Amino acid sequence: MSENKILRIKSLYDLPRDELFISGHGLCPGCTAGTIMRMLTKVTGKDTIIVNATGCVEVSTTRYPYSNWLVPWFHSAFENSGASASGIAAAIKAMKRKGLMDKNKDVKVVVVAGDGGTVDIGLQSLSGMLERKEPVMYVLYDNEAYMNTGIQRSGSTPHGAWTTTTPAGKVWRGEWRDKKDIAGIAAAHHIPYVATANPAYPMDMINKFARGLEVLNEGPSFIQVLMACTTGWRFDPALGITISRLATETGIFPLYEIDHDNFRVTFPVMKRKPVKEYLKLQGRFAHLTDDEINEIQKLVDQKVEAINKRAGKTVIGPIA
Repeated sequence: MSENKILRIKSLYDLPRDELFISGHGLCPGCTAGTIMRMLTKVTGKDTIIVNATGCVEVSTTRYPYSNWLVPWFHSAFENSGASASGIAAAIKAMKRKGLMDKNKDVKVVVVAGDGGTVDIGLQSLSGMLERKEPVMYVLYDNEAYMNTGIQRSGSTPHGAWTTTTPAGKVWRGEWRDKKDIAGIAAAHHIPYVATANPAYPMDMINKFARGLEVLNEGPSFIQVLMACTTGWRFDPALGITISRLATETGIFPLYEIDHDNFRVTFPVMKRKPVKEYLKLQGRFAHLTDDEINEIQKLVDQKVEAINKRAGKTVIGPIA
């Protein structure tokens, strides 16, 4: 990165008024992806190249001949957004070396991809990008299934959730596997910055985007953003932010960052809400019995205990 200053905010009033992700997209009513992309581009600014893997955001924001992006945008296949971004970053470096671009011009390369194109199909490409320490910020919008192609489960689908490939019946009770720890996998590459974020906490999310850009002179950054999906999660479109907030308040989706291997919870929750408060608003969990909900609560309790142990103190407390 150049000496150009990266946006950091203390209030949402500090955000630029310019809109680089504009209205008119085809995202579902109540989808939180539009909010995430709008905030992301306000932080990255105009000198940004978005590499967008196939998925909900790609098909909904670039319907030919229209686009909702006012920055350069590149469509990659499901599986190769990490490789595509690496190539673009290498091209920028070559152009500067050959005098075809101002060497002080700060062009940011940012991947936007869903969980299908990140934790499953695109994992190899992502891992290679992280291992090579490419100057790319990777933003995962995590809606916890292949929503664009029919709500099939992904490695990011949580325990107990209904999908079209993990149906809820007498034998199968939704997804029986635990959600893949993709942020932990990214952190295992010892890259400069890894974080989880949530649009229900916009300042935390925005400043994590900013920090992810700040470190690109040292290597890549990876930010996992929870993205509530009205269609696949089966909830009232008015409740997207409410459900997103509950994901953090229950301990299901803690907000933390790993900055140069230093772990910190960025939004402590000292009095947790029971997971039932989160699950009951979503049709994908409607089949669960009280005993099954209690099992999910135990899994979350174990996760919270591990986070507190890693933090060295209680940053996510007991159920109030």
